[in-house]
Amino acid sequence: MTTAQHKIGSGFGAKSTADDVLKGVDLTGKLAVVTGGYSGIGLETTRALTKAGARVVVPARRPDTAREAVAGLDGVELDELDLGDLESVRGFADRFLASGRTVDLVIDSAGIMACPETRVGPGWEAQFATNHLGHFALVNRLWPAIAAGGARVVSVSSGAHHNSGIRWDDIHWSHGYDKWEAYGQAKTANVLFAVHLDRLGADHGVRAFALHPGGILTPLQRHLATQEMVDRGWIDEDGNLLNPDAFKTPEQGAATQVWAATSPQLDGLGGVYLEDCDIAEPAPADGERIGVKSWATDPEQAARLWKLSADLTGVDAFAG
Repeated sequence: MTTAQHKIGSGFGAKSTADDVLKGVDLTGKLAVVTGGYSGIGLETTRALTKAGARVVVPARRPDTAREAVAGLDGVELDELDLGDLESVRGFADRFLASGRTVDLVIDSAGIMACPETRVGPGWEAQFATNHLGHFALVNRLWPAIAAGGARVVSVSSGAHHNSGIRWDDIHWSHGYDKWEAYGQAKTANVLFAVHLDRLGADHGVRAFALHPGGILTPLQRHLATQEMVDRGWIDEDGNLLNPDAFKTPEQGAATQVWAATSPQLDGLGGVYLEDCDIAEPAPADGERIGVKSWATDPEQAARLWKLSADLTGVDAFAG
């Protein structure tokens, strides 16, 4: 079977920064929506995009924290959004659409990782609900502005999608919760979302991509105890990185999503998974955690997840 999941030789790599991939790219007049754009790699994404001339709308669950984080950045607009609350998603989308503006770039960068078992909405598992369903509802509600702008939509996944495919028999972990497998399922969902959105959106000029930003120590690790990170070999007892080369800086971590959103090298492409500022290869059969697992790019599973997500959220811009 042929696949578009092969490197294109972008000229960038794991150590490239967001500024590197934006060199020579003028985003003046472009509008981007960046969830999580005030923390970690999301903040670096906002900084890099505005530096290149874009206006960035940052929907934030913690507006006061966001206001402090983006202080001094020109071209940033804040609004309130809790991805775990579908009414909050509706409110943000309604306010944005009322402004009459179109969207050129959407980067779904916000997320939670390996949290204790938590329920949101009607009892949904929080990682799947926040990382996937919230973004699903957001993009579908913003669709009129996204389609009008012929936007690129970037779904920030993770190499953790290797942990788990979609657990069709128990998506919301009604029993036997495992925080890392639940995170993996949510990250697989992020990839499948991009696969199907790209299929639906291509005729409207909208292309979608998913990606692994790399390993970066940011506030995403807020739910992990220091000892757990020590046990995983990430840091020592004093919080120092044990292998700095194994982790990216926030500037490097933001690069792949910024490249996905803006690079002319991706013109005419879509529905693929990226890593290290290039299209990733399919994951090798030996289980090495590189590339993309077939369960995350299966178009049938992508269509199935889209229908389930539409049923759960009550939102589908393509229905009928």
